[in-house]
Amino acid sequence: MTKGSVFALLSLLLSLVPGLAEAAPVMIDSGKIEGLQSGAIRIFKGIPYAAPPVGPLRWQPPHAPSPWAGIRQATSFFPACPQLETYPPDAPKEQSSEDCLALNVWAPVPRSNTKLPVMVWIHGGGLTGGSGSVPQYAGEQLASHGVIVVTLNYRLGALGFLAHPELNKESAHGVSGNYGLLDQIRALQWVQRNIAAFGGDPDRVTIFGQSSGSFSVSMLASTPLAKGLFRRAIGQSGAVFEPVELDPRFTPDGSAEVGLTFARKAGAKSLADLRRLPFAALLKLPFSPQFNVDGYVLPKSPRDAYASGSQNDSDLLIGTNASEGSFFFDSRKVTTTNFDAVLERTYPSILLRAIGASPGKTDSDARLAAVAIDSDLRFIWDMWAWARNASKTGRRPVYFYSFTQPPAYRPGHPLFGLGPTHGAELPYVFGDLDPNVADWNSNDRALSEAVQLYWTNFAKTGDPNGANLPRWPKFDRQGAWVMQLGPMLQASVVADQSRLRRIDQVYGVARFVYWHLYGVLAVAGLLLIAFVAGLYRFFRARRSRVANRRP
Repeated sequence: MTKGSVFALLSLLLSLVPGLAEAAPVMIDSGKIEGLQSGAIRIFKGIPYAAPPVGPLRWQPPHAPSPWAGIRQATSFFPACPQLETYPPDAPKEQSSEDCLALNVWAPVPRSNTKLPVMVWIHGGGLTGGSGSVPQYAGEQLASHGVIVVTLNYRLGALGFLAHPELNKESAHGVSGNYGLLDQIRALQWVQRNIAAFGGDPDRVTIFGQSSGSFSVSMLASTPLAKGLFRRAIGQSGAVFEPVELDPRFTPDGSAEVGLTFARKAGAKSLADLRRLPFAALLKLPFSPQFNVDGYVLPKSPRDAYASGSQNDSDLLIGTNASEGSFFFDSRKVTTTNFDAVLERTYPSILLRAIGASPGKTDSDARLAAVAIDSDLRFIWDMWAWARNASKTGRRPVYFYSFTQPPAYRPGHPLFGLGPTHGAELPYVFGDLDPNVADWNSNDRALSEAVQLYWTNFAKTGDPNGANLPRWPKFDRQGAWVMQLGPMLQASVVADQSRLRRIDQVYGVARFVYWHLYGVLAVAGLLLIAFVAGLYRFFRARRSRVANRRP
């Protein structure tokens, strides 16, 4: 079959699919691509932004993709990057491959020479799962509000975040790990070079992500390698502002040691051995991926970058969901008796005592307290700290939200009964109110429309406010305003700030002690000496008084 007959067959098949047609070809820096058109939205799937990271390119920064001749069909997604579990939890299982570094574009049909703002989605999944082709992330609904939507894949797990001494030696900068973050940066560079061909404005790029995608947003705001690649940022439930210096895995040496342990478990005596292993074998080995503050990709943690004012300053819209913690453990099994044991599976007991964790008087109190504490420590404090730090050292506006709507999922859905938990806002952001999984009502549809307008208004102007929307005030040093996104759209002052400040103080003390350990020990020693000397004088004086009273 000739290439022409293949295209003819494809055109015939598209003509049989309601609402789909060929989109006009677009020239990008790798070659010409042709996508599909659904109504007024053009869809381009599976555009490679980097070479396949296989063979010697495994655990290397992303390289440029090979150009092609003729027209490349951009009508099907690339495989997801290798993973064991999908994310969100109701996402369908996808084929996976190391040849996964691609992105997808939803762009309105051009109607004038006006360039449209661009929203680049970074998926969540704990840096171990997810993809840019998850059906829930389809960009048609957001794009219909006059923006271009880009979703992308990036390397996950050990393939995306393994550090190793041999990889450090290979690197021109002496660092390793953070390959998934470098993939995201490469995709943003692709957007800068190519998005104008789709009608997009490279000067109005908004990055947005959820969970580990939001963690990624906080990292992109902190790395000098992403400077100038975006103007605005949206973070949904995820940031890294806790004192990471206390965790050696966040350091170059500590992360490399983790890599050595991983290699030993894989039976690999060298980096070459690791690169020869099939990715399926690597996925079977335990590995907790995370970014590391390597001095090059990440010279500073997000907290330190913002504290020093060296962040990539951008308009910021961030927030959390009211019951984040209910996603991570079965709160129905929490009681006053097992309260400490349940939380200590995740958090050190000294931290829980320091923040005043208490189960209350009843099992119901204990369940609510456990979810609240997990929500605070896992997400809410970090997002609040991000907003506060950005307001202090940045010169761009900050908007803060709390998502409070409990989705009406039916029994059997992974999020059924969990309320406004982790990821509950996703269908509202993308307008994916699938009637097969939940009993959505008019309030859900109205909230979804409002959230999409807030998000796209922000992408257009840096301000979520617009016509027919309740006013969303800025979060700043004068007022810690939060927009409640739920049954009522209304602004209020952030609740329970005393609890958040207590966590802030505990982390501040931990950070101070870490950086001034010898000074603290010296002061403690002096205090101990003074205490002992005081006791000695006290008892000596008391003996003297007793002796003087003797007849």
